[in-house]
Amino acid sequence: MDCLFCQIVAKKIKADIVWENETVLAFRDIHPLAPVHILIIPKKHISSMNDVTVADKDILGEMLLTAVELAKNLGIAEKGYKLLIRTGRHGGQEVPHIHLHLIGGARLSEGIGIAR
Repeated sequence: MDCLFCQIVAKKIKADIVWENETVLAFRDIHPLAPVHILIIPKKHISSMNDVTVADKDILGEMLLTAVELAKNLGIAEKGYKLLIRTGRHGGQEVPHIHLHLIGGARLSEGIGIAR
């Protein structure tokens, strides 16, 4: 179990967990790009979006629904937020376990982070 996110799921590495159910886990990013920056991961290890199968469609739906619920709970839904999944090295994926970024709490640029 070399996967960083699998170790977080197994509670072998601490994380600031904000949501958890039987399918997904959500925690604060340690290098936030905005006041709210949450990573939503499946508990099942899936290396990248390129490895997703039809059998994973419920997991992906759960990740998206979790993001919407967290955006509401964290008070950023009304003004807006960004959802991002990076895939592969050229897509900027740093951890080989799919993860959905929920980013908000400030006006965001067309890129990733806060608008200047």
